[in-house]
Amino acid sequence: MNAITVIRPYKHVGLWVFDDERAGLVREPFVGGADVLIDRALEAKGINGEDGFRLTFSAGEFPGYDYRFTWVRAGDGGNWYESQDFQTEGWLCPALFKYFDRAPEALYAKFDPQGADAADAATARRAGDRKTP
Repeated sequence: MNAITVIRPYKHVGLWVFDDERAGLVREPFVGGADVLIDRALEAKGINGEDGFRLTFSAGEFPGYDYRFTWVRAGDGGNWYESQDFQTEGWLCPALFKYFDRAPEALYAKFDPQGADAADAATARRAGDRKTP
């Protein structure tokens, strides 16, 4: 399993969902408050996610992460995580175990606009152009 994972959630019939072919997931929904956490994070970062966005997450801190979600309890067939930033909880379904062997004590997440991949690549190219032999 990767230490850092990237998915690209998008709206489908009014729900935040994502596809991950490697994990065998198609239109996997975020429900039970996880959808609210996404809405609040996008709003806080000024991202219009209606056309999708990039979500990078890990069980460990990584440079530039935006939010930490702390494990609260197992329940309702999944695991509940709390956001101190937004003072609310969100539920993650058993698809969590496609990415982790057990529910992490914390999840670290970074939210980026849909086109962030292209911007990251352009920045990397520019940085490479500045290197001197």
